[in-house]
Amino acid sequence: MREKANSEPCEARRQSRRGTLAAFAAYGMWGLFPLYWKRLVAIDPVQILCHRIVWSAILTFGILAATRGGLERLVALFRDRRRFAAAASAALLVTANWGIYIWAVNSGRVTESSLGYYINPLFSVALGAFVLRERLDRGTALAVGVAAAGIGAAALMLGRLPWVSLLLAGTFAFYGLAKKKAGLEPVLGLAAETGIAAPFALAYLIVAHAAGRGAFGVPANGGGAVETAMLVLAGTVTTLPLLAFAAAANRISLQRMGFIQYLSPTGQLALGVLVYGERPAPGLVVAFGAMALAIATYIATRPRAGAS
Repeated sequence: MREKANSEPCEARRQSRRGTLAAFAAYGMWGLFPLYWKRLVAIDPVQILCHRIVWSAILTFGILAATRGGLERLVALFRDRRRFAAAASAALLVTANWGIYIWAVNSGRVTESSLGYYINPLFSVALGAFVLRERLDRGTALAVGVAAAGIGAAALMLGRLPWVSLLLAGTFAFYGLAKKKAGLEPVLGLAAETGIAAPFALAYLIVAHAAGRGAFGVPANGGGAVETAMLVLAGTVTTLPLLAFAAAANRISLQRMGFIQYLSPTGQLALGVLVYGERPAPGLVVAFGAMALAIATYIATRPRAGAS
């Protein structure tokens, strides 16, 4: 009995470590995403989004087909109303997030989109505390307050809310919540989400091609050989970090997920400023400064929070 009791905390620590590593892998890959989507700037963002969905569905269905009982589990999920509803909610949220992000990157808003993923922990921490009843220690609450103040100051300086940033933050935070509540295994969950969205995406692509606007394999519409290959590979590029994210979401708290996610916007911000030559407005600079202070506050209070 004692050995069993001792093994449970060890297993919990192992799962926590695996979840933390998976989160770092996911957010590290996402931090480099502007490099990929910028290469497809000549293609209609909606078509890029639809290709992401369709090729991700094909890839994840293939993985399930190669896994013993994989497709049977997917069929069972679709027949379960509660789990299907959770997967449909996640599909809607991640589709919105992907679409907004692709449009933002290819519209010269890499830095503004990166701010969205700096804001994301505000939503994640709030959802974790108020929906999942996760403990909100004073250090985390202070960090969230600093970040919220920064967003408020940015809105005043800009004369408007940074709506691109807020939409990206909100859709992805609620997506994380949907994944957390569904508790599905990573490949199965992603296959369900993309499988729900894929018929609509495929229908759009068929209509676009029939109208002569399709880019797939059509150089005149931006779909040269390289771009066409990248559209196909969009499924792999999309699936790998999402699988890592799903694995992390099932193992660690939303609060920890929320703060590890700063790796992604930091990479995106660096690309926006250093590679694409974007110059953030003063209001956004204030917001970025507040996010940096919030991160420092959170890290500095970890030993005290853990000891309390």
